[in-house]
Amino acid sequence: MRLGVVGHPGYAGLPEVMRTLRGLATPLDLVLALEPELLEFVPDGIRLEPHAPLDALLSLGGDGTLLRSARFLGGRPVPILGGNLGRLGFLTSCAGAELEVGVRRLAAGDYRAERRMALQSQAVGRDGVVRHAWRSLNDVVLHKGGFARVVRYVVSVDGEPVGNFAADGVVVCTPTGSTAYSLSAGGPVVVPTVESMVLTPVSAHTLALRPLVLPPDAEVRIHGAEGSEELLVTVDGQVGTHFHDGETLVVRRAESPVLVVRFAQHQFFGRLREKMGWGGLVERDELPPAGTTDAAGPERRQGAERGASAERSPAVPAESAPAQPAPTAATR
Repeated sequence: MRLGVVGHPGYAGLPEVMRTLRGLATPLDLVLALEPELLEFVPDGIRLEPHAPLDALLSLGGDGTLLRSARFLGGRPVPILGGNLGRLGFLTSCAGAELEVGVRRLAAGDYRAERRMALQSQAVGRDGVVRHAWRSLNDVVLHKGGFARVVRYVVSVDGEPVGNFAADGVVVCTPTGSTAYSLSAGGPVVVPTVESMVLTPVSAHTLALRPLVLPPDAEVRIHGAEGSEELLVTVDGQVGTHFHDGETLVVRRAESPVLVVRFAQHQFFGRLREKMGWGGLVERDELPPAGTTDAAGPERRQGAERGASAERSPAVPAESAPAQPAPTAATR
């Protein structure tokens, strides 16, 4: 297997991971092609070139490293295995301690390649000339520069005007990117395999404006209503450029998807619960469903209930919290 390796040298656990990977190369018949920054860890590895033939790509870092890996492939149908050496790692498939097992399963073909929709974005001038083009797995954002004021944006979808509104910015994201910047701006969570585009205003200066879920083949056009000299476009939160006056951001579905390695035990809602606290308190989530019997007995249930109550009010245990008097006219 020709395995490309992309990594962030800033992670403390990277040297140990690279030693493990080097030890797996011979028994698993791996040919390692590494980014230049990683060659010091594997002296007998080869340099990873932009268009080198690959069977798979290993991303070592966090979600940002995986997004960079997807852009590196430029649409080639190469599955990406994300190894998480950071904190969140929502897009990755295995943490540092699980990496050896993950690489072994990758080499054995014991995985599924989940197809993730990507975006193709362009900065187009008044004359119709494309000045910049990007490919992104998460999102593309048109937003203001360093001035503390809102900007007016003109948005259209498939040639139909959506609106002219004031906001800090506009996010166009994929289902994969729905749990990134769009989510923090109030956008919906979209299951990654439900192909669509989400258009989310950032801090819009009106209560009537809400995120839009669009068909995957829609074309979104956005430009500044009062000129673009203060606008920036950011792709996957990592690359971008200043907008020139009169330019328009054109966003479409990319022709080819990104292939993300997933193993059988990985489920989307399980990752939401684990990584983002979806569903509430861990202690509460561990309780058995209503009407069932907990094998650990009532003591465990009571302990979990006390733990949940303590987390809500850590200073006073739930069972000893004094009753609060009804408010009087004076206390109100």
